[in-house]
Amino acid sequence: MMAMLEQRDGNYLFVPNGGGSPYCRGVISAPGYEVLHATLRRSLPWREGFAFVDRYLASIGRPRASLCAIELRGTKPCRPDQWTGGGTFNQEYIDLLDSWGLFVDGENPVARTNVVPELNPPAEQVLFAFSYTVPTTGDHERPTFVVAGSGEAPEVCRGETTPEALRAKTRNVMATMQARLSALGARWEDVSAFSVYTVHDFRAFLEEEILEPLGAANRYGLHWYFSRPPIDDREVEIDLRGIRREIQID
Repeated sequence: MMAMLEQRDGNYLFVPNGGGSPYCRGVISAPGYEVLHATLRRSLPWREGFAFVDRYLASIGRPRASLCAIELRGTKPCRPDQWTGGGTFNQEYIDLLDSWGLFVDGENPVARTNVVPELNPPAEQVLFAFSYTVPTTGDHERPTFVVAGSGEAPEVCRGETTPEALRAKTRNVMATMQARLSALGARWEDVSAFSVYTVHDFRAFLEEEILEPLGAANRYGLHWYFSRPPIDDREVEIDLRGIRREIQID
């Protein structure tokens, strides 16, 4: 896991995912700041959504660089060879972030979850939610963070959806979440929101593979989104965050 870098203008630190990646692995607030999570009550086409975020941040006196995480909803999963490179959505997305001047030492500092709803998917990529930093209110020392979404490694029971294969996939994704949490200097007990994205029933191993590792944080429960990961050879995706404030925006 790569060492953290600082997005000084945005008042947070992040774990890089390597140059050319459409997202970083996770972000954590700098001292004196916290991450706030905002969900749009009406999702917007992604470019229109970024314009909305730009106006919103300006309206509350925060710079573009304070944007630290994005949640998207897509039309359908893509093949692995359609994920990055010229002519792909991800290249357009990276180019937009670059045009905002957000990159640090060639690394994308913005965490992301990008999944596909199984029912009523949007007609195009849309912005569902975003996270940004603000000055901390009150005496709060605990850093706040967002861990980017991840599916299982493609070699884990590729093409299989049996209960045991799904268990193995979920265990693999939880290991990735653990690694990203550790890289941020955070722990499971710091998690305030935990989401699973899959169209498969995972209740048979929910307690052992998810709730037990969550530990004390499982008192918040979890969100299950009936959705697919954005690449068509993955079956389970998870993301999480540890924050104090969540809002909805009209």
